Amino acid sequence: MTTTTSEAPMTARERSLRVRLIPYIDRFGILFLVLVMLLIGTITQPDVFLTWRNLSNLPGQNAANAVLAIGMFVVILTAGIDLSVGSVLALAMMTTAVLARDGFPPLLLVPLPILIGMTVGLINGLGLTKLHLPHPFIVTLGTLNIARGVGNLVSGGVPVSGLPEIVRFWGAGSIPIGDVQIPVSLVIVALVYVGFFVFLQYTRTGRHIYAIGGNPQAARVSGINVDRTLILAYVLCGAMAGLAGLLVAGRTNSGFPNAGIGAELDAISAVIIGGASFFGGRGSVLGVLAGVLVIGLLRNILNLNNVQVFWQQVLIGVVIILAVSLDVIRRRAGSAGE
Repeated sequence: MTTTTSEAPMTARERSLRVRLIPYIDRFGILFLVLVMLLIGTITQPDVFLTWRNLSNLPGQNAANAVLAIGMFVVILTAGIDLSVGSVLALAMMTTAVLARDGFPPLLLVPLPILIGMTVGLINGLGLTKLHLPHPFIVTLGTLNIARGVGNLVSGGVPVSGLPEIVRFWGAGSIPIGDVQIPVSLVIVALVYVGFFVFLQYTRTGRHIYAIGGNPQAARVSGINVDRTLILAYVLCGAMAGLAGLLVAGRTNSGFPNAGIGAELDAISAVIIGGASFFGGRGSVLGVLAGVLVIGLLRNILNLNNVQVFWQQVLIGVVIILAVSLDVIRRRAGSAGE
């Protein structure tokens, strides 16, 4: 009995400390990670990392992941996941490149990849809601393979290069403002994130997405059309994957079948690092943007230090595990505080 009474207050104290620390981790943890990345980059490559040439390349290098991540964020808010976004990126990219080669009207090439992404997203949403599959992992795993296969069928598995100027503009163009050239991809990312911030914070549907992730049964009881909202979430995610395909095609001036392999992992990592929960119902647009910045800075630092791609994959995998572990800790601490 003596042991029990002496340990109980300590357990309660530890639980209370965890509960108090979690809000600070949520609020400042991602900022701390960004500062750590900047510090590591400055220390390891002091003559290169903070140069304008290096920093100006970051928006173009990370625009596609930023767009993928915000789409993935909407799906994760509903406690779902979309494994197909990397393949959808490749499908949209390859279809755009092939049609451009075959003389498709240039003005139609810009909305085309987004429409392709929305179509796959619609299939994912309908598969989840109408086929009543137990988890979105199943249907999006299926469309991952379907989209990748169709992309190879469309292109014959052969890269296509030499895209029209209107496509290159979105991925590699710039807008002069005074003496500074602002990358078009950076402008697109800014507009996308502002749009999603307004949508999720100030619209009824945005609030419904958070509610579904928090408690889907309660959402149904309160009158929310859960199926329709889930379908919309996956359509938005697919649209962002298509837009990412347009950005990559424009940046590389080509379409190549193996584009987007592993891109879904970077997107998921950015979302979870940014403070969203795999269990749904929590997270912010600004947090996702910060998560994208952390992943982008990490890859940039590794490249500047000539770290092999294989080791980069190992480190990104470690980051994913740590991010999910932090999410579990947050959830347990939140439950302990209730």
